[in-house]
Amino acid sequence: MLKVTIDNIQVEVEEGATILQAARKIGGKVVPPAMCYYSKLQGTGGKCRTCLVKVAQSSSKDPRPVPKLVASCSTPVQDGMVVQNLTSPEVVEARRGVVEFLLFNHPLDCPVCDQAGECDLQDLSFGFGMDGTVTEEERREFPVTDIGEYIKLHMNRCILCYRCVYVADQLTDHRLHGVLYRGDASEIGTFIANAVDNEFSGNMIDVCPVGALTDKTFRFKSRIWYLKPMDAHRECAKCSGKVAVWMFGNEIYRVTGRKDRYGEVEEFICNECRFEKKDPADWTIEGPRHIKRQSVISANHYEEMKKQSLIKPIEGIVEPLDF
Repeated sequence: MLKVTIDNIQVEVEEGATILQAARKIGGKVVPPAMCYYSKLQGTGGKCRTCLVKVAQSSSKDPRPVPKLVASCSTPVQDGMVVQNLTSPEVVEARRGVVEFLLFNHPLDCPVCDQAGECDLQDLSFGFGMDGTVTEEERREFPVTDIGEYIKLHMNRCILCYRCVYVADQLTDHRLHGVLYRGDASEIGTFIANAVDNEFSGNMIDVCPVGALTDKTFRFKSRIWYLKPMDAHRECAKCSGKVAVWMFGNEIYRVTGRKDRYGEVEEFICNECRFEKKDPADWTIEGPRHIKRQSVISANHYEEMKKQSLIKPIEGIVEPLDF
């Protein structure tokens, strides 16, 4: 086991683990944000630069610091390594610059975007974003396109994290989309307007950290904080059948994969479960899903109902109200 110290907290990890994986073992604010890294997909990481950290000590054998900030998602841990995340002003300043860069061409679509409320870029810009823009140049603009029967692509919102490309590479037999062109003209698309129609294409929606890929069956139906995410399962020959159904009353508005505290899908699901099974009778509802992430979804407190109380200010006594 290797010992690494991150923001003055020491943790032991196995050899080969990255700084980000070590930070996630600690949890809390020590964990750097990650927009492109995805633990379930091989080869991800090193593209968005939001997880940059400062290595103040390379190892116990080599106490020299690393001169430049490193990507925590792709930098392996060394025994005795000392890492600074939020305790380093240099890291905080660099992260603000990265967020500014990611928002450079990102439109202000939050009021109408289906990803609002569970968007990683929203959380990141809230923590490290600027009050206003310092640019006057026009933003890139792309037409909204359909890349399949169930998926709509908003290229204006894309941050080129490559997650959807890795999903198509590793979960399907053949990939029909990818990154086209170079530089500021780069975009996600299909060559000669092909349609993405494989059985697991819907997982591209789940892994997208922003609202670039949206579910056409759920488009503009509701804001997610009005819905109740419930764990559910069914017998499925194509996938595990374990999903999260988002309900309004007794109606299922959308179906997604179950995500962990870092927003990563626990088990990928097929398109049949995701898009075609919207009847509650198709599912065995297990119960409310516990939302661990700092999100407006958890503000509903739907897991438990508390009785209203009456506070008597003079006596300082709280009495429950019985109706």
